[in-house]
Amino acid sequence: MPRRILVLGCGGVAQCTLPLLVRDVGVDPHSITVVDFVDNRHRIADLIALGVNWENGRVTQENIDEFLSARLSDGDMLLDLAWNIDAPTILTWCHDHNVRYLNTSVELWDPYEDMASTSPTDRTLYVRHQSLTKMINDWGGNGGATAVLEHGANPGLVSHFVKQALAEITTKILTEGRAGNRQAALETALAQGEFNTLSMLTGTKVIHIAERDTQITNAPKQVNEFVNTWSVDGFYEEGIAPAELGWGTHERTLPPRAYTHNDDGPRNQICIAQPGMNTWVRTWVPSGESHGMVIRHGEAYTMCKHLTVKNADGTDAYRPTVHYAYCPSNEAIASVHELKMRDWEMQPKQRLLNDDIISGRDELGVLLLGHDFTGWWTGSLLSIDEARKVLPHQSATTLQVAASIVSAIQWMFVSPSSGVCVPDDLPHEFIIEKAKPYLGTQFSGPTDWNPLRTRKDIFDQWADHAALLDPSDPWQFGNFLVS
Repeated sequence: MPRRILVLGCGGVAQCTLPLLVRDVGVDPHSITVVDFVDNRHRIADLIALGVNWENGRVTQENIDEFLSARLSDGDMLLDLAWNIDAPTILTWCHDHNVRYLNTSVELWDPYEDMASTSPTDRTLYVRHQSLTKMINDWGGNGGATAVLEHGANPGLVSHFVKQALAEITTKILTEGRAGNRQAALETALAQGEFNTLSMLTGTKVIHIAERDTQITNAPKQVNEFVNTWSVDGFYEEGIAPAELGWGTHERTLPPRAYTHNDDGPRNQICIAQPGMNTWVRTWVPSGESHGMVIRHGEAYTMCKHLTVKNADGTDAYRPTVHYAYCPSNEAIASVHELKMRDWEMQPKQRLLNDDIISGRDELGVLLLGHDFTGWWTGSLLSIDEARKVLPHQSATTLQVAASIVSAIQWMFVSPSSGVCVPDDLPHEFIIEKAKPYLGTQFSGPTDWNPLRTRKDIFDQWADHAALLDPSDPWQFGNFLVS
C-alpha cells in the first residue's frame, strides 16, 4: 500500500468510500489525509477519531504544485473526488512525481467559461479525452504511475458490466447452438477476451447505461431547492452540457441539432446542441420500461472506442451506439423541472438525500440491444435497505460509486505502474469480484424489449414521424428519442 493517501473532496462519495477503505481494505487511517474547502469534518468524525487527518483547503490553478508537493511524494496515492480540477494538469503532476491517481470524471478548471459562445463540440467530453491523448503523446508514451480515470459507478463499473454481459450472451449463443458460422470466431474471441469482436459477432447495436433511481424521501423537495441522491454540482455540470453519445456504425440518420467531430481522433461520437437534461430516450431496466436523460458521460467515449472493430485500412468496421439513459429520483426530476423554469440558473438551496430516504433502490446497469436475444441487462439493483446494512447513513447511489472506487484502488495497489487507464483497460472480473459485496441484489439476463414494441402515441394519426422513426430497424437512435 502507498505510504500516504490524499483525498481531495469530502462530499457524499468520499464519505462513503473512506469507511470501506479503512474497515474492509485495511488501509491505515493515519495514512489518509482528507482536504475540502467546506468544513464538513463532522461527516467523517468516526474516521478522524481513528486517525484520519483533516484539512480545510482547496487545490487551485495557482497553488497546485505547492499544495500537492507538500502532501505527496514518490509512491503515494491521490484520490481526486472533488470538482473542477483540470485533468491534464493534475495528471501531469502525478506522472512527474510518480504518484498514483484516481478520479471519477475528467474535469476542467472552469467548465462554464464562455459557455454561451463556445460551440457544442468544444464543450464535449470527447474534446477533453482528446486533450488527454495529446498529453500522453507529449509525455512520450503512456508509462509511469497508474492513473485510473472516470472510475465511479458510471462511468466506471458499467464498463465491467458490459464485458460480463458480452461474455454471458456469447456463452448462451454457443450453448444453445445459435452460433452457426460464427462458432469458431466466437469461441476464439471469448477465450482471448476480445470484447470488441464479441460485441460485433453477437450483433450488439446499442448499449444504454440504463439507470432508474426510485429512492423516496420523507422530506420532499422545497421550492427553489435542488435535491439529489448524489452531487448536485456534478449533476448540474453534466446535465446542462450538450447531450453526447458514442455513434454506432449501423446508424443511418443524425438526430436534429446533431454535430459530428472532424479532428484527427477516433470521431466515434456525436453531440446534440441541447442540454442532456432536455434529451430523453426510451430505455429499459428490470422494473420495466423507462425514459432516461442522455447525460454526457465518459463511458460513451471509452466504451464505444474499446468496442470498435477496425478494417484493414484503419476505418471502423463496427462500433455500437453507447450512451447514458438516466431516470433520477422523483425529487431530482422535480428539481430538474424547476431548474428549467429558472432558465438553468441553479436553485439557491441544495440537498443530498441519505438518512431521510425511506424506500427504493437504484437500478444501475447496462442494456445491450440488437443481438440474438434482443436485449440483455446486467447490473446492480441495490436497495436503500441493502445499502444501509453495508454502511449506515449512505444512499444506494453513493454506495455503488464507492464500491467501484474501492475496487479500482485495490487493483492500483497491485498494479502501481500501468500509466493512464480508463475503466475498459482494467480486468473486469477482478473489479466485479471486489465490488460485489457492496452491490446488493444483482441481475443479468435477457429481455425482449425494444423501443418500438410498446410505443404509443395518442396523437399518432396527426403526427409525422417519418423523419425519426424507422420501423425497418428498431435499433436506430430515432426510435429511442423522446425529446
